[in-house]
Amino acid sequence: MDKIRNFCIIAHVDHGKSTLADRLLEFTDTIDPRKMKNQILDRMDLERERGITIKLTPVTMRYQGYTLNLIDTPGHVDFSYEVSRSLAAVEGAVLLVDATQGIQAQTLANLYLAIEQDLTIIPVINKIDLPAADTEKVKQEILKLLGCAESEIILASGKTGAGVEEILASVIANVPEPKGQVEAPTRALIFDSNYDEYRGVVAYIRIVDGQLKKGDKIRLLTNGTKSECLDIGIFNPDYQSTGSLACGQIGYIVTGFKDVSESRVGDTIALQNNKENIDLQPLHGYADVRPMVFAGIFPKEGDDFAELREAIARLKLNDAALIYEPEQSYALGFGFRCGFLGLLHLEIFQERLRREYNLDLIVTIPSVAYQVYTKNIQGVQIIRGPQKLPDPSMIDRIEEPWVKMDVITPKEYIGGVMSLIQEKRGLYKNTEYIDIARVILHYDIPMYSVLTDFYDKIKSVTSGYASINYEFSHYATADVAKMDILVAEEMVEALSMFVYRDEAHRRGKEIVETLKDSLPRQMFVIKLQAVIGGSIVASERISAMRKDVTAKLYGGDVSRKRKLLEKQKKGKKKMMLAGKGSVEIPSDTFVKLLKK
Repeated sequence: MDKIRNFCIIAHVDHGKSTLADRLLEFTDTIDPRKMKNQILDRMDLERERGITIKLTPVTMRYQGYTLNLIDTPGHVDFSYEVSRSLAAVEGAVLLVDATQGIQAQTLANLYLAIEQDLTIIPVINKIDLPAADTEKVKQEILKLLGCAESEIILASGKTGAGVEEILASVIANVPEPKGQVEAPTRALIFDSNYDEYRGVVAYIRIVDGQLKKGDKIRLLTNGTKSECLDIGIFNPDYQSTGSLACGQIGYIVTGFKDVSESRVGDTIALQNNKENIDLQPLHGYADVRPMVFAGIFPKEGDDFAELREAIARLKLNDAALIYEPEQSYALGFGFRCGFLGLLHLEIFQERLRREYNLDLIVTIPSVAYQVYTKNIQGVQIIRGPQKLPDPSMIDRIEEPWVKMDVITPKEYIGGVMSLIQEKRGLYKNTEYIDIARVILHYDIPMYSVLTDFYDKIKSVTSGYASINYEFSHYATADVAKMDILVAEEMVEALSMFVYRDEAHRRGKEIVETLKDSLPRQMFVIKLQAVIGGSIVASERISAMRKDVTAKLYGGDVSRKRKLLEKQKKGKKKMMLAGKGSVEIPSDTFVKLLKK
């Protein structure tokens, strides 16, 4: 165990975690040079296309007689839960800071998570090869933040490989060896899991006490399910079977479970035949994550409901932050109400369902979870979608979730940031200076305000320099109402949403204008209306398509032209009396409205 070091890389989005991981794998000869490619630990096509890490990825490296277990983590605020799971499986963290950008919001958020777990922090300044790198300024920021010695900060470049040897040497010297008892009854923490089509559920584990071998009979301590260890090994970075894992090691185990719900992330694996199992305590798992954003996911074709249910169940296995429950809609049929950590999480989930399971979906407009107090029922109802809102006359009050937000920005943009957050109903708390040029603004703000176009706008007012981080704070009373959208005088349930009453006209106008630009014209006039209760707050019209009935005229009296137009007008009127037509809304229109 004294030759094992478990560590992870934590940083803000796009500070070079995955690129640095590539250099570490190259330097330790973990991967054959012929198989090497950029971002090798990012397995999903989506991760490569967007240049972000979505899933944590473990890998085992051998270097100078030591076994180094590295976990590459995501940097986006929506995937911070993945980071917290990684930190529970390791003893040290490499804190990566971009030499051109300095400390950002997620740098701080991930650092505080690591300090809570009492991990050894190794500060590294990355991208020192860039012309815009300001290593001295970033050094001062780190010294002020960590209070470490300047000699402890390593200068590195994930692109050129500079500093990689120093990082490995620092990990060996400073990260403590794993704690645990080799002779104690076996306990292993499941920090992630994956569903393999041929092998079933594969659990990613950290052996805390004892050891595990292929063929061992295992059971999970929290839910009591039993199975057999069909295969066990390490990540190289693909599965590499070793036959056993010793105390302190990180690896995988093919559990033999076929149902995705049987292997819960955060559970403890023990042996079935341990006499001490009666008194064996499960390891401290993970706090249940709190989804922030809720949206209805419905198949476009009703026949695809069974496939959607299976696809969501499989994605849920290695996405512990996702929650879902069945939902039935009069207009959309059977589907699911899903909870996400943020809009990026929803977008990735939607894209994975489309690509990996070939499903055509309708996604309702996202909302947050409101607490509704009614006059006749004691207690509170949690309403995750506008369709479930009780009759307005029965509602006593509605409370909405608020978040604590930190915004890091250059000081010259403070005015623009404050105006934006004030416009979004944020409450100012205080300002901290990181150095003479950059500040952290602390705010309380309604979660709903962050949902819409907040991220784009804050990047816009700060020329792209600001970064944000937020976490749930409390619930507070809100003056909100349900707004329905009518297309051709028929309610479109997927477009119903909660709005603040004083913003209803502006929001309704935005939506009907987007629909006017997106919907194809029909043979009849399409009315687009935003409605609260019985009153219309915004409306637009899409005029009917018309044949050019005067095209064959080549002169003559104007009365001939008028006669043809009158005849056409009567025909349109007759068609309207026969009944209004229905309008199918294209799926890309839903996407445009989500982006608003």
